[in-house]
Amino acid sequence: MHELGIMYHIVEQVLRVVETNQLSEVEAIVLQVGELSSVVPRYLHACFPAAVDGTVLENTKLEVEILTANGICGDCGKVYPLLEHAKVCPECKGEAFEIISGREFYLKEIRAC
Repeated sequence: MHELGIMYHIVEQVLRVVETNQLSEVEAIVLQVGELSSVVPRYLHACFPAAVDGTVLENTKLEVEILTANGICGDCGKVYPLLEHAKVCPECKGEAFEIISGREFYLKEIRAC
């Protein structure tokens, strides 16, 4: 489960922001995870308490937004959600596609007071 290492890294980044900006409290950390990313959102949530334990982030909420995996059809050029359509173009039923989104992993937002 590499999510624990990822969470520790995210917490380190957020703690640097907290220190640099002299923040007293962080309400939430918002992550964006693509559907095709190798990161499992429920594991992030499971690891979060251990990663923030003993830090000023102990009362911080973790929010994870899922980014849709989109592809572009190699036959007709239509952009469509890959997983929703089982990687088959809903327009022409073509199976050739290029992934254009869905592998991302971002620290989107730090909401602080």
